[in-house]
Amino acid sequence: MPGRVASGTAARTSRRTTRTASPTPSIPDEGESSSLRRAVCATFADAQRSTAAHRKAIISLRKVQEACCYEPVSNKKSKQTEDFDEEDFNREVVRCVLRILPVKKAEGVGDRAVRFLGTFLNVASGKDNEIVGQGDPDDTVLPETPTSRLTTQILTTLLPLLQAKDKAIRYRTTQITSHVINSLDTLDDGLFHQLRLALLKRIHDKEATVRLQAVYGLGRLAAEVEDNEEKDDSDSEDDAAAGVLGKLLNVLQNDPSAEVRRNLLLNLPLTKEVLPYLLERARDADATTRRALYARLLPALGDFRHLSLTHREKLLRWGLRDRDDKVRDATAKLFRDRWIEDCAALPAAQAEQEDGAAPKPADQAAPPSLDALLELLERIDVVNSGGEGGIALIAMKEFWHGRPDYLEYVSFPESFWDDLSPELAFVARTFNDYCRSEGKTGGYTGPLSLETMVEEKLPEVTRFGFLLEREIKRLIETTINTFSEEEDLDDEELAHREFVVEQMLHTAITFDYSDEVGRRKMFGLMRESLALPDLPEEVTRLVVEVLRLVCGEDAKGEREFCGVVLEAIAEVHDTIMGEGDDADSTSESFHSATSNFDGEDDDTIIVEQKKAKKAAKGESNPEAENEKAVREIMVNMKCLHIALCMLQNVQCDLEENVHLVTMLNNLVVPAVRSQEAPIRERGLMCLGLCCLLGKNLADENLTLFIHCFSKGHPALQTICLQIITDILVTHPTLLKPSPTTPSEDSPHLRPVLKAYTKSLKSPNASVSSTGALALSKTFLSHLLTDSDLLKQLVLAYFDAESAANPHLRQTLAYFLPVYCHSRAENAERMAEIATAVVAKCVTLREALLDDAEVEAEGDGADGMVKVGVVGSMLCDWTDPRKILGANGQVSEGGSAGGRTHYALAESILERLVTTNVTKEERKVLFAMLGRLYFPPGACAAESLKTLLELATEAVDGRVAPDAVSRNVLTKLQNGWLKLIGDVMTAERGGGGAEETMVALSSGEDEEDVTEVGDATTVTVAATEAEDEDDTSQIDVDEQLQREMRDTTIGGATMTNTTGFGLTGIPDAEGTRIEEADGEEYTEVEDSEMMDVDG
Repeated sequence: MPGRVASGTAARTSRRTTRTASPTPSIPDEGESSSLRRAVCATFADAQRSTAAHRKAIISLRKVQEACCYEPVSNKKSKQTEDFDEEDFNREVVRCVLRILPVKKAEGVGDRAVRFLGTFLNVASGKDNEIVGQGDPDDTVLPETPTSRLTTQILTTLLPLLQAKDKAIRYRTTQITSHVINSLDTLDDGLFHQLRLALLKRIHDKEATVRLQAVYGLGRLAAEVEDNEEKDDSDSEDDAAAGVLGKLLNVLQNDPSAEVRRNLLLNLPLTKEVLPYLLERARDADATTRRALYARLLPALGDFRHLSLTHREKLLRWGLRDRDDKVRDATAKLFRDRWIEDCAALPAAQAEQEDGAAPKPADQAAPPSLDALLELLERIDVVNSGGEGGIALIAMKEFWHGRPDYLEYVSFPESFWDDLSPELAFVARTFNDYCRSEGKTGGYTGPLSLETMVEEKLPEVTRFGFLLEREIKRLIETTINTFSEEEDLDDEELAHREFVVEQMLHTAITFDYSDEVGRRKMFGLMRESLALPDLPEEVTRLVVEVLRLVCGEDAKGEREFCGVVLEAIAEVHDTIMGEGDDADSTSESFHSATSNFDGEDDDTIIVEQKKAKKAAKGESNPEAENEKAVREIMVNMKCLHIALCMLQNVQCDLEENVHLVTMLNNLVVPAVRSQEAPIRERGLMCLGLCCLLGKNLADENLTLFIHCFSKGHPALQTICLQIITDILVTHPTLLKPSPTTPSEDSPHLRPVLKAYTKSLKSPNASVSSTGALALSKTFLSHLLTDSDLLKQLVLAYFDAESAANPHLRQTLAYFLPVYCHSRAENAERMAEIATAVVAKCVTLREALLDDAEVEAEGDGADGMVKVGVVGSMLCDWTDPRKILGANGQVSEGGSAGGRTHYALAESILERLVTTNVTKEERKVLFAMLGRLYFPPGACAAESLKTLLELATEAVDGRVAPDAVSRNVLTKLQNGWLKLIGDVMTAERGGGGAEETMVALSSGEDEEDVTEVGDATTVTVAATEAEDEDDTSQIDVDEQLQREMRDTTIGGATMTNTTGFGLTGIPDAEGTRIEEADGEEYTEVEDSEMMDVDG
């Protein structure tokens, strides 16, 4: 068909002619070349080659400027034949500046030329001011100079170009303008306002590079005082120019470009009003910006003591807990190098004055000072930030790690312990923790090992026991005096005493109690301290932990520990309730239930006793009754807390420990039955810990916890969810079928699932987040495999209502990918629910958009994730290449869970061909099909056959709305044809491709397809509908046409008008193609093949 070929050639020739005939841009007439133009151009040419030549180029250009703008000093006749004035020089410089504008950002010559221009204007302006100053030294107003007029002409010429259509010109214009503004000290007032208005418009430019240069220039203008503006001027330009600083702060908070935010962070003026906005960048999404704050801005800020206590604590907490290692390192360096030096500067200066020594350089660190370290800890409020999990602990660990001079300098003599302040106790505690933890790793290279250093500097166990005993006595005295009516002490003193004892107990937990004398001293001290009713709860917890360590780690030590704690509980009870109470009331409050608490007779006896007691004391004083009730609550809460701390430190079987059984029957069970909510909650926590120690007890009380969850308030629901989850993780067999009836589910399974479902739907944020965390644990432990619950978790993650619950979203953001990538069966379970999740998300999103309170243009602003993002994440979670294999490594080629995307593709195709889906959902489903990965050999021939049938049905049913979607289906068909050919070849024991035939059943017909070529991994790239005319689409069409030609022999070609639906297949010899009704296709030339998009 030569005619068609000629037509194609003519068409190409026509297009080529059109391109050749494009109009050439006209260059305006700039006059004849002159020696001045050659000199200025040569100077700019030299400057753009290298920054090293800038100094010489500036001198040369300055000489040319002086020759044009000033009268020659010598009266001799010049040899020059041409005479140029200032206007000529300015015009030539502006001409060169305009030549910089089209240079793209990637070209370094543009940046060098801009830098040269700014430096020249700065130097020339200084020299002009010197010349003017010689004439009139008393003049305080800077007059116009040649350089100022040149600057004005350059900026005036550039002002209209700030709004140019070409982004390269806008970028270079904004860059030159901002650089000139930052290079000069003065500007014309009228030009100043025009520049400010123009740059304010550029901070909203769509190009981040333009915005970056605009804020660079406005950062200098923001420092100007705006109060000089005329108050009565209502001109619109002045109104728009007002509040430059406010607009820049808004850009600092909301600009999507991290480089723009970082530039503003480092260039805005450090004023009292701006500082809070700058410190907010410690939570910036970009790690480099956060690092710039800690490494550049805060060290340049000066003395950290000018910051408020809240800012100091937040900066430390955000920086030391940052996810980026470099940010954490920068924060630690700031704390141990700059902040400690700010505190040590004054003591060092005083010591130098006393010694008469010369002052040390500013960059030299001051010698170690304990007073400086104590002040530093005081400045970060160590009492509140030094508790368990506090930021002061992390800060001091980094301090000891980076300051070995302080590590060697600090010591703990007898005078150190005489009057312990919170800061001194914290120094001792953190020094001990660092030496004992880092001493095992061997990271310290000092003269002594860390373990040797801590043993030599800290007192021995016996001596430490006496010191701790003294501090506990002080704490008890302060506590009694604070709450007595006679004394009116500040609560701050009580907090300080309590903090000191806590730090000493933390230190005691790390000691080695092999010394019997020291062990006995600490054992007696802990035993006596535990029986003190006024001991604070946190101190009580630490005392119990030290006592557990002192008693020994073996079973004998554990029994001794339980017995001692129960004795202390009894003493605490008797101490609180003993004054003014008879034995009967004591027995009633503490032994309100016996070990036979399940019997009906016992319940009747207890009720009758209470009735008799009320009748006997009906005429008693109401105030005494109220006081007694409060005392009963206090004693039960104190005893339950001690029991709770004990249960957290034992691991024995509950039924084998008589002390624990006694405590359970006489203390925990009555607390669970109490009518007082605080007692009941703490009793449930103790009962939950007891259930962890005994499976039978857990089996009996699991229903109780589920009932409390269903009927309780949000706080109780949270406690019950945690208990239920811990019980299931500890005793996983509770959810297994009974051995006697293996065919039936566990009686606990359905109530547990119902409770978890209710927790996810709870309006209380704490309950829903706790439920999500509990479900995450059970799913990761493989205790629950319910697909409906998994679907609810995924929907809760994407739901707009969870946007206000960051704890829930953060939990699921970690759980969902880990769950899917840890096991192949988990990924397959996610693939099964993927289409249902997408359909539900589409429904939820449509409901949001239909709501009158939600604006359609605020797409996703209310927390609803876009459905396209949902589909992309589902494809990523089920990607077989990311699933761990049996060896715990990610398998190459996705062999560990290779069938996940096959299952997902089957689910998507079934959804498309069997359901009338909406346009948005169809678009998302096709986009998901384009992202799937199909590893070879991971799917059986029957499954591939089913997938091909579904794809063919989708093509025949015209479910693909556009060309991109049809191409996705065509690619899938071609890829699956290759894969099924490989499978059949492998099943037959090898053989050439031309010998391989695959049977496909479609309705009642049976067709064969010959597979050609080697097996390849099929990965369908995702495409968007708006890219239909992209060049990649043409490549896809050409590739499909080649593949279709490869399946023919002698020019027979498979085509139809519905895409790539195969309506005919080659016969056994591959010589022709027949339709279903037996009619043969006529042979056609390749050039007449129809487009697959048909």
